[in-house]
Amino acid sequence: MKQFSIVIVCKNEAEVIGPTLQSMQGLTDDIVVYDNGSTDATVQIARQYSNVHIQQGVWEGFGKTKQKATQLAVHDWILSLDADEALDEHLQAELSNMLFGDIQTVYRIKFKTFLGDKELKWGEWGGDNHIRLFNRRYVSWNEAAVHETLQIPAAANEVKLQGYILHRTMKDMAEYSIKMTQYALLNAEKYFQQGKKSTLLKRYASGTFAFIKYYILLFGFLDGWEGLVCARMTAYYTSLKYTRLYELQSLSKRS
Repeated sequence: MKQFSIVIVCKNEAEVIGPTLQSMQGLTDDIVVYDNGSTDATVQIARQYSNVHIQQGVWEGFGKTKQKATQLAVHDWILSLDADEALDEHLQAELSNMLFGDIQTVYRIKFKTFLGDKELKWGEWGGDNHIRLFNRRYVSWNEAAVHETLQIPAAANEVKLQGYILHRTMKDMAEYSIKMTQYALLNAEKYFQQGKKSTLLKRYASGTFAFIKYYILLFGFLDGWEGLVCARMTAYYTSLKYTRLYELQSLSKRS
């Protein structure tokens, strides 16, 4: 097995954690599942896999929690995933044959994102890709509460891997709407802490601009009904984010 660890931060992901872990079997001897207080069968399912090491801790926001989980891994090379992100066969094969060397190398991986059983090929999710494989001695997560990013030195050498991460982030409309609302409120808090302002234009027009961008300019309409849903959800998320930011600013002025 290759000398890298897979790190997954999760909570209440019983519906997806099994297929995700199954797609990683035979790739590494160290899969860290860092659970943040699941009340469903997530932990019990994860324990069915012999190479999974369960760690439990409190939620400290996306960035801090992922960084803490990363430090619990056995190996320095880290493949960071979410519980709803499985590996396709091509990516499994590439990971099986990788030779890890220069710690300044980071690996970018393509995504296929699904709304239910529908793959989203256009709009916001089309062509999605992220750096997810790195050496923790060279790269770390920032401390952002939401929309966390990797802190990658300018001298890093980027390599693109073959295959895909299969991202089944939204099983249905109910889950989708809840997630988008949560992210919008969290991101508004993040912007407020950073001192960003919610202008009149952002509150009233940003949602419309987001819809036009993802549904029309990036051809989201080619994904059919699901493409329309995604564009509308992103428009809602964007509008709610700046509306909540304005509310936080107004409350701050009164105190």
